[in-house]
Amino acid sequence: MIGKTIDEIVEGDRAELTRVVATTDVAGFIDAVGDDNPVHVDPAYAATTMFKAPIAPGIFTAGLISAVIGTKLRSPGAIYLSQTLKFTKPVYVGDAITARVDVAAIVRDRNRIRLTTSCVNQRGEDVLSGEAWVMPSRTSIVYERPRHGLSTMAGWTFSPWTIAAQTIAAWSALGLALLGGPAATSTARR
Repeated sequence: MIGKTIDEIVEGDRAELTRVVATTDVAGFIDAVGDDNPVHVDPAYAATTMFKAPIAPGIFTAGLISAVIGTKLRSPGAIYLSQTLKFTKPVYVGDAITARVDVAAIVRDRNRIRLTTSCVNQRGEDVLSGEAWVMPSRTSIVYERPRHGLSTMAGWTFSPWTIAAQTIAAWSALGLALLGGPAATSTARR
């Protein structure tokens, strides 16, 4: 992918991507950020709410906008400066969400781009709207995503120190579980 500079972007440029929200995507996001709000993770609790079923965290949906900016607007290296968000409808597992950004204004002397942002579901209903400001790279960036199975970020998860820490934590939890300690119940819930 070759990133565009501010001189190559014009008002009216549009980019979008569509993604079907999978259970594993939502679970991975929730686990990564620690947002175990019962409306996201507990079907019995969510059934008692106005949503009637677990919903994806709003910021999960907003993350699709970031993906559009970095990959579809062809702006790798762009710096995301700000984002306003209005969540208008819930997003459920199985929804096909289309995230879209439109270049609304360009401030060339400050190297800034204002984008209108939106996400719609498979029924064409707005689920999120807002506005973002980004600062594109001043030079073209040629970026190739790593071709191997693990991305660079995922590779960090398997660093020797992380593996050692995870192994120690697992052995500690096992030891406490065998002794009937408090970790036995908290570990079992996950």
